[in-house]
Amino acid sequence: MQKLSNRYFVMRHGQSEANIAGVIASDPNVGCTAYGLTETGKTQVAESIASSSNITANTHILSSDFLRARETAEIVHKAIKGTYPLHFTEKLRERFFGELNGQSDDHYQEAWTLDRDNPDHHEFGVESANDVVARTAELIGVLEKQFSNETFLLIAHGDVLQLLQSWFQGVPASEHRQLPHLDTAEIRRLNTAESPE
Repeated sequence: MQKLSNRYFVMRHGQSEANIAGVIASDPNVGCTAYGLTETGKTQVAESIASSSNITANTHILSSDFLRARETAEIVHKAIKGTYPLHFTEKLRERFFGELNGQSDDHYQEAWTLDRDNPDHHEFGVESANDVVARTAELIGVLEKQFSNETFLLIAHGDVLQLLQSWFQGVPASEHRQLPHLDTAEIRRLNTAESPE
């Protein structure tokens, strides 16, 4: 990957009602209006942003339009007294898990196992790992063209951020589960393989 013009941080949404229920909530027809943050999730987000010195009022915040991510973004924006308006984008939506949607989150492992063999698979109607990489990388490309020397916080979901992190590191999408996953409300800087700091 070429040298980036901006700094990128990612944040996974705080604990959500879907996390507690142990269900896969990847359908935008549901996720955009239901399965918001729990009270614990709201506290996680507030504590996470309070302990981060990298996210300031001048940080641009882009978020998935799923309710749990939107609520996370709103808490962060208020906490940092954000200069820029929040921006919600479908590019950061949860990976769509097709027929697995609404089922136990134990079924995530089935899709991840298939990812290892073929990151282009659409078994169960799942959005492929490479498709997720493509849409998130496209977003980064747009930001790189439009901005320079800016800081961005991308608020999204576990799988989406796992795959975006893989792309930054030059790791194939088939190996995305080999990278450290983000905990709920965790903030992490995305570094390219050439720029570890």
